[in-house]
Amino acid sequence: MLGAITGDIIGSVYEWNNIKTKSFELFSPKSRFTDDSVLTVATMEAIIKDKSFSESYKYWFRKYSNAGFGGSFMRWAMLDEREPYGSYGNGSAMRVSPVGFYYNSIEEVLAKAEESAAVTHNHLEGIKGAKATAASIFLARKGRKKDEIKDYVEKNFGYNLEESLESIRSWYSFDVSCQGSVPQAIRSFLESTDYEDAIRNAISIGGDSDTIACITGGIAEAYYKEIPDYILKGAKELLPEEMKEVLKAFYQQLDNN
Repeated sequence: MLGAITGDIIGSVYEWNNIKTKSFELFSPKSRFTDDSVLTVATMEAIIKDKSFSESYKYWFRKYSNAGFGGSFMRWAMLDEREPYGSYGNGSAMRVSPVGFYYNSIEEVLAKAEESAAVTHNHLEGIKGAKATAASIFLARKGRKKDEIKDYVEKNFGYNLEESLESIRSWYSFDVSCQGSVPQAIRSFLESTDYEDAIRNAISIGGDSDTIACITGGIAEAYYKEIPDYILKGAKELLPEEMKEVLKAFYQQLDNN
């Protein structure tokens, strides 16, 4: 979760100012958390407080409605009763990392990932993106090798994870769909050597940088088991106390889970 949120914060500067290099400053005066972080926190709270995902997403949206939410999500969240809107956007994948960390079987992870996605992103691609991300996190957390994670995702979700980041950088542009960003985010993890390198990979391809780094960051945290203190410090300084309280409570539950 901190891995995903930190990726979001670092990527926030580059979402509308894409770069195609791994050489950049991790934090700047313009770094901020976005809707990716808000909804990741909302997913954590839904899990530990046994709330519906819909209720939690709407609650946290109303607290931080200026965090950069998409128009369709905003319209959904501002109404008490509204059906999902068939999105295949990467919003379902950006908020799902707590699911991959919390549940203890792949069956539970996949079911909860679909549940978290379907309240808004009930398109098959929206659900698939959330499930592929959560499954990658679960497998990484359980100590599976990168080749095993890659094979599982390719076989179960049909994503092509063969293309190198060098090749992706040459053509990739802004794409907010799950099918156009989740595979690239997973590939950014697969080519990484540690957490920081994973984030630099994700941002270096361009596109929807905060969300790609958010997805990559969640997987990298699960796989590498640690985030450097200097990176955590930079991210935590930008989070409000109530978000940090949810994070603390969630990690405590993981320790007891």
